Amino acid sequence: MKRHTRLFFTGLLLAVNFLPVQGQKRNAKNPNYEQYIEKYKILAIKQQHEYKIPASITLAQGLLESNAGNSRLARLGNNHFGIKCKPEWRGGRIYHDDDEKNECFRTYKSVEESYIDHSLFLAKRKYYVSLFDLDIHDYKGWAHGLQKCGYATDKSYGPKLVGLIETYELYKYDKARILDKTPIIDDIYEIKIHTPETDKRRPAVVNWRRRILKTNEIHYIEAQENDSYEFIAYDTRMKLKRLLKYNEVTKDHKLKEGDRIYLQGKRRYASKDNGIHVVKAGESLHSISQLYGMKLNSLYKLNRIKESYTPKPGDTLKVHK
Repeated sequence: MKRHTRLFFTGLLLAVNFLPVQGQKRNAKNPNYEQYIEKYKILAIKQQHEYKIPASITLAQGLLESNAGNSRLARLGNNHFGIKCKPEWRGGRIYHDDDEKNECFRTYKSVEESYIDHSLFLAKRKYYVSLFDLDIHDYKGWAHGLQKCGYATDKSYGPKLVGLIETYELYKYDKARILDKTPIIDDIYEIKIHTPETDKRRPAVVNWRRRILKTNEIHYIEAQENDSYEFIAYDTRMKLKRLLKYNEVTKDHKLKEGDRIYLQGKRRYASKDNGIHVVKAGESLHSISQLYGMKLNSLYKLNRIKESYTPKPGDTLKVHK
């Protein structure tokens, strides 16, 4: 399970700075693979820090098992690691021909769930215990160990993982470390992920950032692509339960890029400079309450409407007394 600590309301900046390995011969690279790595490298690094599985291994397995997110299992079931149902599985299922016809594979609500389940699958099974005795930087030991432990029936599984790791220099992510204590600068709290080779005199290259914004005297951040409340809770060191309560949603609530996520409880009404809201296409009462940082229940009471009411474009709603 994720560990959360108290939120720093000064903000959050997540950055990654890596130096290329000098003099290494590079093979031709697949742009789809490079896009996949860019998209999920932060998630893989977080799995390493949480479960002690090399980020390079997680990324290489994701690339290989899902064909960089383009396999049928990945597209239809968010299954990026080819994990089969197994007797204990109680989640969603999809059937696919593999070693045998019509085999049962796990499905997930998000790619993040797939990454977490992959980590748990390795960390909680006795077959893989020996892998966790290896050095976190020993990607070759992990790759060949996974094959030896029976993760895949492909006899060249280990070499394939090693090939991906070396071609795309995934081993550099194994050296990433999170600095929990960094200076507070310009209302941004930094958590830098970098390699030991990083020149500390130079500013980190920003790869992913969470800037704390403010409306109605309440701090919030904006959702990014493929975001989830679990991911945000991890980054902000908040308890997931509290974050969900502040935003009046359940754990399975899907986020869209640009959605507001409040880091404090919303207020009773919108700020004084807002009085009436004209409903736009695609808006819901919840999205309107998030826009103004006001409690959803207040919208019902102010406008004397019932929970069954669905706003239509052009409707007007009071957001302040």
